[in-house]
Amino acid sequence: MTRIIMCGCNGKMGRVISQLVKEDENAKIVAGVDISGEGPEGYPVFKSITECDVKADVVIDFSAPAALSEILTAGTQRNLPLVLCTTGYGSDELEQIAEASKKVAILRSANMSLGINLLFSLVQSAAKVLAEADFDIELVEKHHNQKVDAPSGTALALADAINEALEHAYIYKYDRSTERVKRDKKEIGISAVRGGSIVGEHEVIFAGTDEVIEIKHTAYSKAIFGKGAVAAAKFLAGKPAGMYSMKDVIE
Repeated sequence: MTRIIMCGCNGKMGRVISQLVKEDENAKIVAGVDISGEGPEGYPVFKSITECDVKADVVIDFSAPAALSEILTAGTQRNLPLVLCTTGYGSDELEQIAEASKKVAILRSANMSLGINLLFSLVQSAAKVLAEADFDIELVEKHHNQKVDAPSGTALALADAINEALEHAYIYKYDRSTERVKRDKKEIGISAVRGGSIVGEHEVIFAGTDEVIEIKHTAYSKAIFGKGAVAAAKFLAGKPAGMYSMKDVIE
């Protein structure tokens, strides 16, 4: 039985995961953390993880970047593995995560779904072939109108995966409205759409002369992210210090 502390338990994903774990015989949420001090019924909820004294095997964080420092401190001090699902981290925060991973197991992913993590491998394979054939590369991501960060963490992760496959030879272009120039062959265009209740769409477009290849992932429910987070928590519990990814969970 994997005992989980759910950070951000009162948010949309926190509630989704709480419901999923209720139906999972091999996992249990033993405590929640939310700034309101409230959350789904069935476990105690604390305003801060530093106040939480409940024994657990792992933390799932679906809160906000502002909570990162407290979560890393609790993880390193209590040897609690951390599954970090929050997006929007800056470079300083990423450095904090890397430093903490020397002391405790950390799994960080911009997207917890199985399909998206398979997509990373697919676009890398495609990029190695198509970039050589002079194909342009564009990413389009779509999310609901409540999402505050743009482009999404997943879109940036896809761009990073492609650029890694291409030996980091490409730059990212987020906006074409400020200049009137032809497209640079060594750029990856990234566009963000916000509207309605779109759960999440990520499309990678390889556009060549007279042909276009599109690789797309569509999320129809937040449950796919919750299932991935729970699978990651089960995987990470008991692991030695280090930085892990969803690729480790899948393999």
